Amino acid sequence: MLIVELSIVLVLVVINGLLALSELAVVSSRPSRLRILADRGVTGSRRALALAADPGRFLSAVQIGITLVGIIAGAFSGATLAARLVDWLMAQGLSETVAEPLAYGVVVTVITYLSLIIGELVPKQLALRNPEAMACRVAPAMTWISRIASPLVTLLDWSGRAVLALLGQRAMSAARVTDEEIKTLVAEAESAGVLEPEERAMITRVMRLGDRPVRAVMTPRPEVDMIDLADDDATNKRRIMETGHSRLPVYEGSADAVFGVVQAKELLDSCLAGNTLNIREFIRQAPVIPETMDALDVVNVLKSSRVHIGLVHDEYGHFQGVVTSFDILEAIVGEFRTEESTPEPDIVRRADGSYFVAGSMPVDELAELLGIQLPDDRNYHTVAGLALSAFGRLPDVSESVRWHGWQFEVVDMDGRRIDKILVTRAPGRRATP
Repeated sequence: MLIVELSIVLVLVVINGLLALSELAVVSSRPSRLRILADRGVTGSRRALALAADPGRFLSAVQIGITLVGIIAGAFSGATLAARLVDWLMAQGLSETVAEPLAYGVVVTVITYLSLIIGELVPKQLALRNPEAMACRVAPAMTWISRIASPLVTLLDWSGRAVLALLGQRAMSAARVTDEEIKTLVAEAESAGVLEPEERAMITRVMRLGDRPVRAVMTPRPEVDMIDLADDDATNKRRIMETGHSRLPVYEGSADAVFGVVQAKELLDSCLAGNTLNIREFIRQAPVIPETMDALDVVNVLKSSRVHIGLVHDEYGHFQGVVTSFDILEAIVGEFRTEESTPEPDIVRRADGSYFVAGSMPVDELAELLGIQLPDDRNYHTVAGLALSAFGRLPDVSESVRWHGWQFEVVDMDGRRIDKILVTRAPGRRATP
């Protein structure tokens, strides 16, 4: 008889553990992973998705089960095991006044210990190790329990929502995945060896690309080699020979009136064939891209264009620069080495913890490295633009400004362009690891 009573108590504790495991497994499961399992036809995955979609009813059902099991286990152990232990202690010579509280204390301690280990800690650790798989296994049973206790579950669910409403809490909004969560997952995947460091870097750059307008990745107008039809043929030939680019924008008279591009190879083929250079015959139309267009949207524009180059204009119709498919590729994989030059790193960390930064470096990359929150309404996209915004004017060499706890010192100027900046922690700012 004692063995039967002990077995009943142990079964109740195990049931409590299964309920606790079910609760944490379903709550901790990611809906995206459950959908993948559902597409694969894994048993229980669709029911787990349904439970996760209505957590109020599911948690009510679990709490009903846990509460009932706890009450039954406490009442049963007190009525049977404690009574038996009292009789045994009195048979050993203890008085009833001593044996009764001692017996109840021992029983409560043992049951509490078993409930914590078997009924809570171990099941929850199992659930956290693989929540989606556990959720799929327990979902059928939990769905069945929810249906049986449906009236009571509905009452508890409504009661809980009423209390939340009194506390000013609205209905729970749909879960959204943020950029920070994705970056955290990618970092964890790299740490676990699932992703290579280069893969993580490219994923991060693709995410940044989605937040940048085209003017952040284009080649600006001062750096664009162009052909002016108003110049003589000798000047244009020399310009074509000296350029390292295969496609050149064409204008006539005013650089704001760019109306197409020519491909150097077509001009070369014509000259090798002995024809007279006639640039107008080889002008091709190129898509005109507003400077505010998202960089990712530009990809589709360039894919549909035969010349794979876009002419970027501002809202007033002024030519601002060009963007090519190569610019998009460099924004994702980094700058390529060319025969004419070796790309310098955008940023170098020095031994004292300061950073030597190129003015052309994308400002969002520096902000992520320094832990700076950039304003949403900013109109700059490079570190040089950030410095100009912080100074409020064109600074001189060796001038510095403090911004968001960092000191920005202009080290080198290229004409009226900020070329190099030294970024150091301002006094009193704690060092980052």
